[in-house]
Amino acid sequence: MINFNGTAVEETNILSINNRGYTYGDALFETIKVSKDKILFWEDHYFRLMASMRIMRMEIPMNFTMEFLENQIFKTLEANNLKDTSARVKLLIHRNEGGLYLPNTNIISFIITAKPLENQFYGIKDDVYEVDLFKDYFIAPGLLSTLKTNNKALNVIASIYAKENKLQNCLLLNTDKQVVEALNGNIFLVKGNTIKTPPILDGCLKGIMRKQVMAIVKSMPEYVLEETSISPFELQQADELFITNVIVGIQPITKYRKKAFVKDVSTMLLNLLNEKIS
Repeated sequence: MINFNGTAVEETNILSINNRGYTYGDALFETIKVSKDKILFWEDHYFRLMASMRIMRMEIPMNFTMEFLENQIFKTLEANNLKDTSARVKLLIHRNEGGLYLPNTNIISFIITAKPLENQFYGIKDDVYEVDLFKDYFIAPGLLSTLKTNNKALNVIASIYAKENKLQNCLLLNTDKQVVEALNGNIFLVKGNTIKTPPILDGCLKGIMRKQVMAIVKSMPEYVLEETSISPFELQQADELFITNVIVGIQPITKYRKKAFVKDVSTMLLNLLNEKIS
């Protein structure tokens, strides 16, 4: 069951071929982790969504409060018998159909879906996690590149490239040839006691987990956090590399080209993250 504008319905026969998210990519989404009866980092998700809707010039309904959408998420979980477990929730906003590039309306509809997750807390697997650069296409830095829209052609093509080359992920570059992010999350680099992550101005997603990890690092006097551009050359000089998103938490990279990495700092940060959400 999915939640379509507040009503629980079957997944089929909801969207027409004229849906603007399908025809023009005129849609936003939030991917959210729910741990039993707690929506993790809900306030951050909510305010990012509201800011994104304003940037996309979508009309924000008067009832779109934090409490309303929170209730709609729990309503969706209950309809799927997921209320007392951990789940992956996707909240999608699309502008109502009508018009060509120029929409006939800025009124929106929302869809919420939910799928079960195995683990309540975040964990690190011992599997090999190899990445490489994807250099066929580049991210153009700008405000739109920081949003979670469904304009993800680059990520789709790069994901196929990763599969074809037996990689677990790819790192994306911007038009200035700086490392921006991974296919499904933000990138962090550890060198000595310095932890770097690309700035929003470089075109990376304004990630929710990125914000949580940055806050944890800032609270640790033994480490220095830098929001600064990362060149491809720096990757092989790093002690550690890891990716962050709200579903996996922190994903250490174990190999980039010929360089193997440890995961000491990422493991420590993950433990602190789990303490924060427990």
